[in-house]
Amino acid sequence: MSRWLWVSVPASTAALLWAYYLYRWIRAQPGGNARMEEVAGAIREGTSAFIRREYTALAQFVAVISVLIALLLPQPIWATSTPFRNLEMVIAYVLGSAFSALAGYVGIRVATQANVKAAAASTHGIERAFPVGFRGGAVMGLAVVGTSLLGISLVFWATGDPEVLLGFSFGASSLALFAKAGGGIFTKTADIGADLVGKVELGIPEDDPRNPAVIADNVGDNVGDVAGMGADLFDSNVASIVAVLLLGSTLGQVEVPLIFAGLGTVASILGTALVRVRKGDPGQALNSGTYITCVLFGVATLGASYYLGFDLRIWWAAMVGLIAGVIIGLTSEYFTSDVKPPVRMVAGVSQSGPALNIITGFSYGLMSVLPPLTGIGIASAAAYTICNSIGPGYGLFGIGMAAVGMLSIVGMVISNDAYGPIVDNARGIVEQAGLGETALAVTDDLDSAGNTAKAITKGFAIAAAGLTVIALLAAYQDIVKRVSGKAIVFDLMDPLVFLGAMVGLAVPAVFSAMLMLGVGRNANRMIAEIRRQFREIPGLREGLPGVKPDYASCVDIATKGALQELLPATVVAIAITLLIGFIGGVRCLGGYLAGNIFSGLLLALLMANAGGLWDNAKKLVEAGEFGGKGSDAHKAAVVGDTVGDPFKDTAGPSLNTLITVTSLISSLTATLMVMYSVFK
Repeated sequence: MSRWLWVSVPASTAALLWAYYLYRWIRAQPGGNARMEEVAGAIREGTSAFIRREYTALAQFVAVISVLIALLLPQPIWATSTPFRNLEMVIAYVLGSAFSALAGYVGIRVATQANVKAAAASTHGIERAFPVGFRGGAVMGLAVVGTSLLGISLVFWATGDPEVLLGFSFGASSLALFAKAGGGIFTKTADIGADLVGKVELGIPEDDPRNPAVIADNVGDNVGDVAGMGADLFDSNVASIVAVLLLGSTLGQVEVPLIFAGLGTVASILGTALVRVRKGDPGQALNSGTYITCVLFGVATLGASYYLGFDLRIWWAAMVGLIAGVIIGLTSEYFTSDVKPPVRMVAGVSQSGPALNIITGFSYGLMSVLPPLTGIGIASAAAYTICNSIGPGYGLFGIGMAAVGMLSIVGMVISNDAYGPIVDNARGIVEQAGLGETALAVTDDLDSAGNTAKAITKGFAIAAAGLTVIALLAAYQDIVKRVSGKAIVFDLMDPLVFLGAMVGLAVPAVFSAMLMLGVGRNANRMIAEIRRQFREIPGLREGLPGVKPDYASCVDIATKGALQELLPATVVAIAITLLIGFIGGVRCLGGYLAGNIFSGLLLALLMANAGGLWDNAKKLVEAGEFGGKGSDAHKAAVVGDTVGDPFKDTAGPSLNTLITVTSLISSLTATLMVMYSVFK
């Protein structure tokens, strides 16, 4: 048995077993009263309804793509002497989709149980409530790293062909695009509707049970930030390992990424076990867990490199990626934390109206892209330089290992991210169940830490996708060279490359616009329904006893609209990628991928950071500063937050999935494009 199997399979199995233990621990925690269980049940029911519809649509998509793969990939079945490889690719693709869906389902199931447990624990203080929220998130994090590493290991062990793993990665990317973009449209539809009618028009609190969209808003936190972000990082984690396996297969270095990923999984298990809240500071607890996991990973991989005889320059490349990921996360925190100058500045100018709020927030969002983009560039250059001295081909391999290093702690990163929507839901349950100001203050503290954690995670996820797609671009170049027998160069003076780059620059902007227009259209439907209920249900606005809104209709509007608005943007992005390749050829597609990467990373960072900044500026005003709730500054901040919602939770985080999907499609279809493109 290969040495990597002794690390990757036990590590992924241990992650799944630890996740199961945490799930049982959460189940054993005390529940809430009847009202709390009623609210939690409505959230659980709405979440399950959306997941069922989304997974049904995805299953149909997977079935269609599976047939196309069987016929065409990696080579047309009528033009290959090894048709069994097409079947292997289909099986890998289905497994990639299924494993990602399984991880998302587990995370959603636990999150919708942990929220009410955390709400109940909040009545006993932050020390009791924090572990429930964090361990609920840890189940999602460990499910993602466990299933992704186990799936890769099993497929690679069975086939021994890293190119077949492109099918597994494409399956993960397919689900990620559905989960992230669809979940993002759902959650922002509900959030915008609830905020504009509830807060701005009627002046009622965020999670007031009178608001018909409040349950849909809580559901959106789960489908967007738990299932969506989990699928996103599942996708990036798989894509980074697959890219390095492809680059390393010609260098005899397939063991390294799998062993490093296995040790990163072990570090995440230990990190989640060691997280403790001290001095009532949940943000510090989350950050400490991340730092502990980083140190454990660094020490474990250094020891393994010495023991197994790996070149230490490969270890240093992984450390470059890991350090860059942490630093990029910290820059996101600077621009989105409510104790830092940018957020305080935006909250302050809100006193002069929404125009200055939006101008200032957008400007800081633009400024925020420089540190992470520079960091990605420095990490790529450093990793390339460190490993290039080993021999030919090792420079690009080093960039891939930097991506693996950055994603080595993905189990802890997703744990921190999924913690956010759990405690956000817990706050909503506390307010709707009327548990009092003490419990509300506890969940506010938990939620504030969760908002910052989510902002850091988005920056981390985008940076990880950046390094990953650079490695995938190198893998695409390598596949084309192997198929065509000649090296491919992406020279901007080549008109085909330049044409591809220009189109590639535009596609992320068009994709973002289509998603945000979809949010706008769906939010209009939601707003009309909320206004109708307040207008037609007697006593709803006054909150008379026994009068309840129709929560289910709002959940249904968000669900139908999310799936309806998702498909056009996805189809357009994939169709343009294929048209560029089959008309312009492999050089044109190379330019397209480069433009897609550059534009996608810039827009993703801009929108994620600006949106997080507007959100926390609103929360700062709601905490009592600059006039507090109900003031002109509050109304302006709510408008800014509403603009930022589709930025940070729909378009922004969907872009890193988009650039991964287009890179994978290009690698998968490279053989076809060499054979059948109009321009060679």
